[in-house]
Amino acid sequence: MITNIKSVLSFSLVILLAFSSCKKEEYSLGNLTAPTGLKLSATVAGVSVANPNGDGTGKVAISASANSALTYNVDFGDGNKQTVPSGTLTYKYSNPGTYEYNITVNAIGTGGIISTITKKIKVFVAFEIPAAILTAITNGSSRVWVTDKDAPGHVGVGPADQFSPIWYAAPPNARDACLYDDEITFSKDASNNVSISVDNKGQTFIIGAATTFYGQSGGDGCYTMNTGGTKKLAFMDATSASTPSVSTRIQFMVPGDGVVNFATGGKNYEILEITATTMHIRNIGADGNAWYQKLKVK
Repeated sequence: MITNIKSVLSFSLVILLAFSSCKKEEYSLGNLTAPTGLKLSATVAGVSVANPNGDGTGKVAISASANSALTYNVDFGDGNKQTVPSGTLTYKYSNPGTYEYNITVNAIGTGGIISTITKKIKVFVAFEIPAAILTAITNGSSRVWVTDKDAPGHVGVGPADQFSPIWYAAPPNARDACLYDDEITFSKDASNNVSISVDNKGQTFIIGAATTFYGQSGGDGCYTMNTGGTKKLAFMDATSASTPSVSTRIQFMVPGDGVVNFATGGKNYEILEITATTMHIRNIGADGNAWYQKLKVK
């Protein structure tokens, strides 16, 4: 009898130990704390009265802070995200033009608890001019150009769907004198913005189809005209159907009268070719035709 009792007790002890060894361990995560007092600032670089959406660099200084935050996840609103432990960084937007973005910050607390804040900004990003073109056109700071009057086709015209002066290409030194004395200065600033100023010596050659556009009347010829001082150019990808075989595929817009050398009524100039000393440009005039100009470094 005693032997049986011992056997039962031994068996019970084994069962108890087996159950004890299968008991799930318990863990403590500590306090789950959501970040509090979350703040977000986003300052667009170069904002001024003249440039309300920034200086064109696309840079935005972003700073987020919160109590009990371990790190910050930042969604820039342009499809890009970044984890920023400090909550502070400078981000560069790259889409040319002026656009609004919603910057969203998730502050991460212990246990992964999140607090969220969003801020809307408007940013202007200037087109990034290819370095080779920027250097050639400005020589790194400022460069003066004149009509390449000795070059065949220094003035030309053709159909808008073509990229050469099929209808007319001027022989060397065959055009009006007022077209040959203009000095066109391209200059760049520290942010690589390019400006133009045209010294036309008082007169500009205007094609007959565009004289009314400039407040004149008559056919092709030289007209007294104020070319308007320094103007900031807007560079962009070419909007024509050109290909890299005939063009750089880069164009610029001249505000105001749109004049580079002779006046056609057009303001957008596509750079077909540019070297260290020459430039071949094309624009669509008031008559709907493609007009060509060849320039050279003075």
